[in-house]
Amino acid sequence: MIAYIVTQVVAATVAALVLLGVAHGQDGFSAKDSGFASNGYGDHSPSMYNLGAVFLVEIVLTAIFLYVIIGSTDVRAPAGFAGIAIGFTLVIIHLVSIPVSNTSVNPARSTGPAIMQHDWALGQLWVFWLAPLIGAAIAGLSYRYIAGERMEPPSEPLAAAAAT
Repeated sequence: MIAYIVTQVVAATVAALVLLGVAHGQDGFSAKDSGFASNGYGDHSPSMYNLGAVFLVEIVLTAIFLYVIIGSTDVRAPAGFAGIAIGFTLVIIHLVSIPVSNTSVNPARSTGPAIMQHDWALGQLWVFWLAPLIGAAIAGLSYRYIAGERMEPPSEPLAAAAAT
């Protein structure tokens, strides 16, 4: 688990470095001055949302995202459609929350830009770790109460069972 988290953060930081390199191709660009797509609240929220609103939206939208991920990959879900459900949900989450916080729902996604921004974003980064962790815990702990007990995976692929 630790290796997975470290890999996610390193990959997000490398991706932010690549974007920083591209952004420096524009005269006068400054990651510190632009915010560099860092997540934020208060003066650093795109629409000036306060800490409470940002914290709430990040928890709720992360929980929704995890419900969709868990539900669409459940053995009871139709095979082959998880990517569509997950991708569509992530688009909707971004449309809703970019004005609020620049959208996190993934602590690694928040960390890379915060490191490049290297000012206020690092001071607010704790919110974009804590809120998604709480949202994920809520979804993970409550999913089976909402969807019912998990069935055992089938012994053979569902397509093979339907063909017989």
